[in-house]
Amino acid sequence: MEALRNKARELLQSRTVQVVIGYSRGSGGSSRAVFVQAPSQADALVFDDTCRQNLAVYLMKPEVRKLGKAALVATPSALRTILQLAAENQLSDHDLLVLVVDPGGDVVPLATFGAIEARVAALNTDLSADEKEELRKYKALGQEQRRGFWQEHFSRCLKCYACRAACPLCYCSRCTVECNQPQWIPVPAHDLGNLEWNVMRAMHLAGRCVNCGDCSRACPVGIPLYLLNQELISEVFANFEFRSGLAAKAENAMSTFKPNDPEDFIR
Repeated sequence: MEALRNKARELLQSRTVQVVIGYSRGSGGSSRAVFVQAPSQADALVFDDTCRQNLAVYLMKPEVRKLGKAALVATPSALRTILQLAAENQLSDHDLLVLVVDPGGDVVPLATFGAIEARVAALNTDLSADEKEELRKYKALGQEQRRGFWQEHFSRCLKCYACRAACPLCYCSRCTVECNQPQWIPVPAHDLGNLEWNVMRAMHLAGRCVNCGDCSRACPVGIPLYLLNQELISEVFANFEFRSGLAAKAENAMSTFKPNDPEDFIR
């Protein structure tokens, strides 16, 4: 942890970056995001098992971009998010400096997308064994059982949009739910509006989600949004052999096609 603090001080003192986006101690033994802008603030930085939030969510915030070049303390999910944002032309190479904290506490700076790609290539980006088992049990349900499963969960949705706020890939300046001429998604938290909102958001993330889980952690009523995203991750890989967040230059699985695609409907 001290190596991270020392690195932050060094980067800020040399003006290599103007802000270090990392974790500080939160309430109840948790961690929270912190924006360190002066060397004297570096002592607030921590990094341990409680540091799960995908801090890449802040890279698209105008108020954060105004702070200047950032160094981001990145988890594996954040690394993949950065590559996915780059693939969607939302970040340019050398826009930021990524700091990876090794298990031993050493800090590895990654200054280019190429360096991030090499780091991600060494990760296991497949679903975990537990995630696969939970997904297998879900897929074993019949169609009506699945419908009932999601109707029960979506009935609790408050339409608070915490999932959207937590997701680093929900970066549109104006969301579909905020369009009222025409109004695509009903405003009230009722069965139809809740279903349309959650399904629409999941489809917008198909082929893009990096499975960080922040949407589920942010949900105040405990909707297992991660399961919906993981099903789409599984389907996209099964049908297109594609995983998001592995390269800074990559086509989107849901917006491209191959001329030799065997499906007749695409011709």
